[in-house]
Amino acid sequence: MSDWIKKNGMLVASELGKFVEHDLIVDTGINLDKFWTEFASIVQDLAPKNKVLLSKREELQNVIDDWHREQKGKEFSSSAYKSFLSEIGYLLPEGGAFQITTTNVDPEIATIAGPQLVVPVTNARFALNAANARWGSLYDALYGTDVIDEEEGKDISSDYSSVRGAAVVAYATKILDSFTPLLTGSHADVSFYSVVDGFLHAGDTKLADKTQFAGYQGDANNPCSILLKHNGLHIDVQINRDHPIGSQSRAGVKDIVMEAAVTTIQDMEDSVAVVDAEDKVLAYKNLLGLYRGDLEDTFEKQGSMITRRLNSDREFRSPNGDKLILPGRSLMLVRNVGHLMTTSSVLDQNGNEVPEGIMDAFFTGVIGLQELSGRSKLTNSRTGSIYIVKPKMHGPQEVEFTCELFARVEAAIDLPKNTLKLGIMDEERRTTLNLKECVRMASERVVFINTGFLDRTGDEIHTSMEAGPFLPKSEIKLARWIEAYENWNVDIGLETGMRGKSQIGKGMWAMPDEMAQMMDSKVSHPRAGANTAWVPSPTAATLHAIHYHHVDVSSRQEELINRQRASIDAILEIPLLGGRNLSEDEVQLELDNNCQGILGYVVRWVDQGIGCSKVPDINNVGLMEDRATLRISSQHIANWLYHGVCNEEQVMETMKRMARVVDEQNTNDPNYRNMADNFGASLAFSAACDLVFKGREQPSGYTEPILHARRQETKAIGV
Repeated sequence: MSDWIKKNGMLVASELGKFVEHDLIVDTGINLDKFWTEFASIVQDLAPKNKVLLSKREELQNVIDDWHREQKGKEFSSSAYKSFLSEIGYLLPEGGAFQITTTNVDPEIATIAGPQLVVPVTNARFALNAANARWGSLYDALYGTDVIDEEEGKDISSDYSSVRGAAVVAYATKILDSFTPLLTGSHADVSFYSVVDGFLHAGDTKLADKTQFAGYQGDANNPCSILLKHNGLHIDVQINRDHPIGSQSRAGVKDIVMEAAVTTIQDMEDSVAVVDAEDKVLAYKNLLGLYRGDLEDTFEKQGSMITRRLNSDREFRSPNGDKLILPGRSLMLVRNVGHLMTTSSVLDQNGNEVPEGIMDAFFTGVIGLQELSGRSKLTNSRTGSIYIVKPKMHGPQEVEFTCELFARVEAAIDLPKNTLKLGIMDEERRTTLNLKECVRMASERVVFINTGFLDRTGDEIHTSMEAGPFLPKSEIKLARWIEAYENWNVDIGLETGMRGKSQIGKGMWAMPDEMAQMMDSKVSHPRAGANTAWVPSPTAATLHAIHYHHVDVSSRQEELINRQRASIDAILEIPLLGGRNLSEDEVQLELDNNCQGILGYVVRWVDQGIGCSKVPDINNVGLMEDRATLRISSQHIANWLYHGVCNEEQVMETMKRMARVVDEQNTNDPNYRNMADNFGASLAFSAACDLVFKGREQPSGYTEPILHARRQETKAIGV
């Protein structure tokens, strides 16, 4: 990039500089000189510390690699392995008991259990849809998904099916009967709802629990909305006898709207492809628009132009007739990048790219000022907090560094101490093993711990690359270590006082079209004690919300709080083949699956700058893919290559064959460029190959360095 402006000894990409001057700091009370002076000071002081932490990662990895090499041919001793990890400072001593002291936490994080969306902030439409997914139509979610089967005339068609519609209403009515039952009978039997003396009347009966009536809209004798509440979540029963659906209901119910995505992570990390100043400005502009409340996106849908904006809050009458305002949007968190990557958007006084995570923290803090200073059209946090999720931290020192960075940002832009709240992604092995000490380092500002099992598996493979060949991916997920890891996260969260103060989260449901399967399996997350879990779409959020009605998470956490901790010895079990010989077919099937998944994701990332999308797998099942799934697949093949389970010729043959499969799967995408037409010219194919054949040498097995380089090449040549 040749277009630079000088700021405090730094070189700043002109588009970033213009964004700061003309958008970011406007009306914040921060002048341009102060902005760049403070940022330069933070970079100068903290960039060297960032570098030292990254060096520590490599140092520990080299020592672990050497140890495993020395153990080859010897009987593995778990106790010796554990002692070794303690000796090198990888497994740290655990300190005494403590409780987190985080204050000014919004109820959406502290006390309300519910779904969490993760969405690429670079896509304005998606970002707005996610923020607006606080409320979702249960009727629509059921009608359009496989939760309702297509047997006996219940087919999904372009025209409305009254048979399917009746099945939807019956399913939704059972939800009401289960969670907000009447003293007698079913909600299906009610001919009218009314509010009398502050109590809800359902025909000739009432709610079994009168406290579940939270409010209404319209006339008390003929309301157009009945607001119910269960397990902290609202259910809005909407009434309109003139509506096509409402006209078929005895009580005129046209829809049941669920409080759904209570929180949303606006993501600047794994789900985006941000590689230069142009991309970075887009991410920051969209985030600024979200916090300022004026982000819009206009697009064509079904032949009409639609402009999407953030929803307003929802107004009801409380049972006693007072005004009741409920949030119309998810509480937003923002995921910054981790400590690894630098950005070409700013060069420091020595001409080095600045750590991108440092820049993200500073810019996020300034963006948050829009709301905290009252200039936003809409409110995000009602407690004056800015919520930042930090991924891919390795151990307590890196958490401590993040807290130091946040404190420096607060001081630089005159925010009260601990305004910047920290969400800790528990997705690296060294963080898992030392999770209690990680939480301790952030005890004044932590609001979130989440098991990112996909990245965690990638790190498991990379950390123990020298130990031997790993199990097939499907078996790794069933190994003892991963259940222990998931339980350990809940155990540490409860032990450190997160109940009622913070989120304990679980990972993503990766199959957005398989909602029936999600409904069968994802209830396990609240049952495990998690008060939030990730979903891939607003529809999935609406459906997953049902699970938080099935399970009172706060009560469940109380049941779990005194159980025996998960076994750290189980967490340390490395999921290796252990001398087992796989058949040729088993090996090839695994390679086919891995290579197809890698190529299907990478080709969109490199060629089109799409960081997260629904990618068809080898069986044409749509999977939500991001860099975490890519990390697993690439590291898995790299491990098998290194240990001779397969060879380079076999992998390259598989790559080329799967490239043709991926090309065929994308024939309907007008922006798609085939890889198989000329493998040598395809930067996407080259990137996929690099991720595998150079996988062992990538820092912690991360995919970003290769992806960024290839995407930058693609943008440079303008293809």
